[in-house]
Amino acid sequence: MEESGCEPQVERLVPVYNKTDVLGLQTFLRDKFAVWASNGSCVDEIWNNLKNIVYECLERSVPRKILRKNSDPEYYNKEIKRLKSKVKKAYNRRKLGAHY
Repeated sequence: MEESGCEPQVERLVPVYNKTDVLGLQTFLRDKFAVWASNGSCVDEIWNNLKNIVYECLERSVPRKILRKNSDPEYYNKEIKRLKSKVKKAYNRRKLGAHY
């Protein structure tokens, strides 16, 4: 297998907090509060229960976005990036039709 010389793209999952399902979050926390308040004998156990509830709540209510590494070569400067976006806009306009 040959070495291509480029690094693999690193993808990260990032929460998008501004699109949170607030009502779903509130109802989930209200439903879990009674269970959380009645369980646990020591502080560590109570803390771990709360932490698990909050993590589960975030999993359900907060969407995530995949961030990918920029695929442009390092030597692209501002001018080349500007020209690239200009060409992309022109192609998109052409795709949409003549009335645009």
